[in-house]
Amino acid sequence: MLSANAFNAFLKTLEEPPSYAIFILATTEKHKILPTILSRCQIFDFNRIQVDDISGHLNKIAQRENISVEADGLHIIAQKADGGLRDALSMFDQIVSYTNKNLTYKSVIDNLNILDYDYYFKLTQSLTSADVSNALILFDEVLNNGFDGNNFINGLAGHLRNLLVAKDPQTTKLLEVSENIKQKYISQSQQTPVSFILTALNLANQCDLNYKNSKNQRLQVELALIKMCHIPSVLQLAQQPNNHSATDTDQIKKN
Repeated sequence: MLSANAFNAFLKTLEEPPSYAIFILATTEKHKILPTILSRCQIFDFNRIQVDDISGHLNKIAQRENISVEADGLHIIAQKADGGLRDALSMFDQIVSYTNKNLTYKSVIDNLNILDYDYYFKLTQSLTSADVSNALILFDEVLNNGFDGNNFINGLAGHLRNLLVAKDPQTTKLLEVSENIKQKYISQSQQTPVSFILTALNLANQCDLNYKNSKNQRLQVELALIKMCHIPSVLQLAQQPNNHSATDTDQIKKN
């Protein structure tokens, strides 16, 4: 927020500071600070705190305060905090007070209004088995529980992304979930073809882009789910030899 003249005046103060003065500059736009000032600073770059680190810190607090916790619940709090330890501690304190020092996975998703992972695991099974009816019933259940259709489709896209990541042992470290949920992702990813995941991801992304402008938002999500259910049959049809074209060509030759 400083002008060029203000920076120059500040530089003079830095060049001849009082012996007792320590300057601490905090900014997210380091590139805007003059190089002459940067050259006189010790620079520390701060990153978002990792989910595992936040979860581990919350677990230490729980052990010290004799609080019963489930690892899956702590990971959900860490994910929801989005790299902020203060937010994680605030949510942790509220849920512990609400549950009388018995923090479970279910109590966390209920308090934070988060859709259970199991919905997406069940939905993916329905999509890969082309079970349109069950997929639509699951979506209706989600809406009846008070969740928004746009959040649902974004959650499904995140689930598909996690399945893609879980395909390769080298990229499983990118899964910011508990060990129990990670094993579920690895198991389901082995049963789900990459071609299905990529096509479904594309459909989910397209649905998200069209959702806000749609006059019938529920139908927008339902159409995406129906299309996803037909992905296996479309992929299977695309892999078959083009027998119809050959038959048509033979018929033309005979005529």
